[in-house]
Amino acid sequence: MKTNEAKILIVEDDTHILEFLKIGLENEGYQVRTAKEGMMAINLLKEFEPHVVILDIMMPGMDGFEVCRMIKKSGVFTSIIMLSAKDEVDDRIKGLTIGADDYLVKPFSFEELLARITARLRNQFPDLFGEVKYGPFTIDERRKEFKYHENILTLSPTEYELLKYLVINHGMVISKLMILDKVWGYTFQGEENIVEVYIRSLRDKLGDKQHQIIRTIRGAGYRIDVQ
Repeated sequence: MKTNEAKILIVEDDTHILEFLKIGLENEGYQVRTAKEGMMAINLLKEFEPHVVILDIMMPGMDGFEVCRMIKKSGVFTSIIMLSAKDEVDDRIKGLTIGADDYLVKPFSFEELLARITARLRNQFPDLFGEVKYGPFTIDERRKEFKYHENILTLSPTEYELLKYLVINHGMVISKLMILDKVWGYTFQGEENIVEVYIRSLRDKLGDKQHQIIRTIRGAGYRIDVQ
C-alpha cells in the first residue's frame, strides 16, 4: 500500500495523546490532520476527506458519539475507530450501533492501532492496496476488475460493487436493506427484489448453481465465506 495516499483525522482533546498519535502516524507515512473538539472535526471532514477517523468518546462539549452520528450523516465515506478510557460493553455497543467501525480501549499499544487502521483500510478502501485477495477472489479497484480463481469476471458496474461488498464483508450476513443502502444508495426508490435479480446474475457468472459461494441465509440475507 502507498500509505502516503491514506489520510487520517485524529479527534482527541488530550494534547499529549494527540501529538503522540500524530507523530507516530506521520512516521508511518500517513497524511494526518487533527482536531481537539467535535465541530472542528466536522469542519475538517469535507475539506480533508479522511479514510480513517480516530475518534475519542470523552470530549468536552460534543462527545464522540454525537460526532460519529454527524460524520455518518455528512456523506463523507470514512471509517471510524472510536477510543474510550473505559471498557464498557454498553459504550462499545452504542458506538458500533451508530456507525463506528471499530473500538479501542485506552491505554492501547500503537502497534494495535496500526493493525486496526490497516484492517479498516483493507476492508473499506482496497483501491489503496492495488490488488487485494480474499481466498479465491481478487479485487483490483484501480482497474475495476474482479477475478475468481484467477479468471476475470465480466461484471456490470453494479454487479462489481455488489460482489465487492459481499466479498469484503465475507463471513457476515448482509441483509437486502444493507445491500440497497451500500450499493444502490439511500435515495434508491425501487423494489427490494432488485437485489435478488443481481444475486442471481452473480451466481450465474460464478457458476454457483448450488448457492455454495453466495449463500442465502433465510430471513436474514446473504453471506460469502472465504477460505
